[in-house]
Amino acid sequence: MSKTVALVVAAGRGRRFGGDLPKQYHDLAGRMVLRHTLAAFAANPEIDAVRAVIHPDDRQLYDLAAAGLGLLDPVPGGASRQDSVRLGLESLRPLAPSKVLIHDGARPFIDAGTIGRVIAALDHHAAALPVVAVADTLKRGADGVVVDTVDRNGLFRAQTPQGFRFADILAAHLAVVGEDLTDDAAVAERAGLAVALVAGAEDNVKLTTATDLERARRLFEGPGEVRGASGYDVHRFDPGKSAVWLCGVEVPHDAGLEGHSDADVALHALTDAVLGAIAAGDIGRHFPPTDPQWKGAASHLFLAHAGALVAARGGRIVNVDVTIVCERPKVGPHRARMAARVAEILGIAQDRVSVKATTTEGLGFTGRREGIAAQAMASVWLPR
Repeated sequence: MSKTVALVVAAGRGRRFGGDLPKQYHDLAGRMVLRHTLAAFAANPEIDAVRAVIHPDDRQLYDLAAAGLGLLDPVPGGASRQDSVRLGLESLRPLAPSKVLIHDGARPFIDAGTIGRVIAALDHHAAALPVVAVADTLKRGADGVVVDTVDRNGLFRAQTPQGFRFADILAAHLAVVGEDLTDDAAVAERAGLAVALVAGAEDNVKLTTATDLERARRLFEGPGEVRGASGYDVHRFDPGKSAVWLCGVEVPHDAGLEGHSDADVALHALTDAVLGAIAAGDIGRHFPPTDPQWKGAASHLFLAHAGALVAARGGRIVNVDVTIVCERPKVGPHRARMAARVAEILGIAQDRVSVKATTTEGLGFTGRREGIAAQAMASVWLPR
């Protein structure tokens, strides 16, 4: 299967930033800069795996930044960024991804749109570079005075993630060991690879100085935005079972629900709603039904994972609403326990959880008592 891996380079010491703490581990709106970056890739449905390249002395800091994100183990970097990227690429050989995105750990504002454009370009090109057109007038100077005005037509500011076909960029890096090129796109150019330009984003800035961090804090601490999404799921009855799981509560019944996990139709719908609110794909992407490790798994693990991804983005769940559709069993007697359990899983107040039930008046598969359906809504606040 074709795989896309994100390689996040975070081994630098940030000498221009100042201080003893590397910039990628500074606080930004309550979370480390690097955590914001890692979480953006971990939650992206187009990214199959994420690996960071770190300084060997930073492992404890990295573990705090990456906790709960389900990333590949980090690898140590080298003496330069170029060395670090090469070492990271070499570590990916056993995975044999088809595409790799190389991103700066100190670019916490990376957005799903830029990631998607870079990945899409790799379907037709060996390399892809997100750029922003130069808007300011450019001057060339010497000895403190202007020497020339530079024509800005055709000039761009390069960003990351820079995307490549994995085999091509690994070979290109191995061919320039010992040289010092400006970025991975330059490595690709040296190897004769055509680098496609795709639209970057003005907000996708790299934090280089302490002033950059202060600007980033003002952006993150702004009003933010509330996003909503829905989820829907269906499971048929299994007469070989004597209870159903709904919203994390076991409800006695003359049949259970059929599924790879515990078949909690309500939590599955709600998990999809939470994932949808942060554009992180669906439950099947994170917990494939073909993976034996999830056979019979408790579905609260799925919802807790979705909630953790929201938290990793610096967000919070505002409220959730679940509607269970069935003729039997009766949901009313268990509604309070269900709401309490959902609140517990997500770590939110119970008054932010609504659990409802309805029937289809005998119509359709639920009316014939062949199974249960559930739909859910989730509202999530995310920092700007």
